[in-house]
Amino acid sequence: MRKYFGIVLFVAFLSSLFFALIPDGACAATKKEINANVNVALQRFVANVKGADEFLKASKGTLVMARVEQAGLILGAKYGNGALRVGDKTVGYYNMAAGSAGLQIGVEQFNLILCFMDEAALKKFRASKGWQIGLDGTVALVTLGAGGSVDTTKLKEPIVGFIFGQQGLMAGVSLEGLKFTKTNPK
Repeated sequence: MRKYFGIVLFVAFLSSLFFALIPDGACAATKKEINANVNVALQRFVANVKGADEFLKASKGTLVMARVEQAGLILGAKYGNGALRVGDKTVGYYNMAAGSAGLQIGVEQFNLILCFMDEAALKKFRASKGWQIGLDGTVALVTLGAGGSVDTTKLKEPIVGFIFGQQGLMAGVSLEGLKFTKTNPK
């Protein structure tokens, strides 16, 4: 009987992690809410990363996934929504999701910015119905510590990704397998 009780507790714990994964109202986020979250994420990025403003200006397009949620206990998942900006204009809304299996434990929230430095990479992303990192394109992930900086002259990859504003505790963040799908929020 104790064995079954332990299994039930384990399944309940896993379920609570996955329900904690989805941000409040994420499925029903409006364009206004997404744009507000994207604006805050971009402001934080520029305020906390030296050279971020110049890097964003050099990019052909920027996908901002504000408030990405990640949770895992052997099985894991990530979810988030955001907007693609070209210049200062939102040109599309996207959600992202991924699942994983392996040695992992924890819950975390972070911001993800993908900068398309190459027009062909941006065009391929925008034409896709479901674009997946590692399958449809690779992303050079830049890790930034406290007081980090970025230099546009040193990063020559077609797509450059930044993860920042992490809250919670999760051992490592991987972008492999993330799938982005265009949405049409209200």
